[in-house]
Amino acid sequence: MLPPLRFVPTLKARSWGGSRLQHYGKPAIPGARLSETWEVADLPDSIDGGQSIVDGGALAGLSLRAVRNAHRADLLGIATAADDGAFPILVKYLDAAENLSMQVHPDANYVRAHPNTHLKTEAWIIVECDVGARVYRGIRPSTTSAAFYAALAAGNVLEHIECLEVSPGDCVYLPSGTCHALGGGILAAEVQTPSDTTFRVWDWDRNDPSRPLHLEQAKQCTKFGADQNDGVAGFVRAQDAPSFEVDGITTRRLCRSKFFAVEWLQTRNASSIAIDATGIPEVWMTTAGRAQWKTTSGVVDAPKGVSILRPAAVEPGEIVLDAGTTLLRFICASPLDRALA
Repeated sequence: MLPPLRFVPTLKARSWGGSRLQHYGKPAIPGARLSETWEVADLPDSIDGGQSIVDGGALAGLSLRAVRNAHRADLLGIATAADDGAFPILVKYLDAAENLSMQVHPDANYVRAHPNTHLKTEAWIIVECDVGARVYRGIRPSTTSAAFYAALAAGNVLEHIECLEVSPGDCVYLPSGTCHALGGGILAAEVQTPSDTTFRVWDWDRNDPSRPLHLEQAKQCTKFGADQNDGVAGFVRAQDAPSFEVDGITTRRLCRSKFFAVEWLQTRNASSIAIDATGIPEVWMTTAGRAQWKTTSGVVDAPKGVSILRPAAVEPGEIVLDAGTTLLRFICASPLDRALA
């Protein structure tokens, strides 16, 4: 069995970054704008910062890959690993003070034709946002490929993009091939399949040479019309999500795809949750309050902003929660999830 695992977050600077993450315990990057923190990552060595490092405990200093290689069965259980054997999800925070580029990620057909790329399906959960903040998700159903790329050339592509106003707790699901952009004024949690391949379609006329467009690649991935729907709800508002309450803890089910499931939990009063080995690894992100993971190995503290990987074969114990604690629970997929999707 393995203890709950806390990792050192990998800090990423981008031009669109903001300042919200500093209120989640993340350090500033001198002279740059902190835009992302990778909380749990198991990516190839070719990607800078793509390996999360265990923070504390008997496994301190080991990469997630090293833990996986030494304790594969205890870590992954029956979860479906990535194609290269890696941990099946990447979990991060995104702090967008400005709009991110309009972009698309590789779909299955593109990956088959380009073996060095990886499929990328993801979901955003809105943690904080300005009033009126928006996300851009999908191309309008009536828009054809020809009309879309003509609009890009003419500078009026937004006329063909679906726009959604968001609130905290909302979930935006983005299957590979979906054109999308995270709007400014949003702090989001993101769960995705382990890939760092992005093709920019439009960058809000920034004309920044360090941020080139990738139109030829995007044309091979971008989906239109009904092809944008893979059967999973693309947008779920927090108040509309299926929910239940047990022992003062409310759980909302935000998303279930063949790659991951997402739940949102909130406590009214101080409470606890039993830690049991389920055979499936999960990542729990504390977005408000404090959680303490108590097992036979000791206590792993998870205040606001900290994420914990709960291995498939985790040591027994309990999660002790302060009143008002909010958690996001990202559940890796199993072969059954893939079969039912």
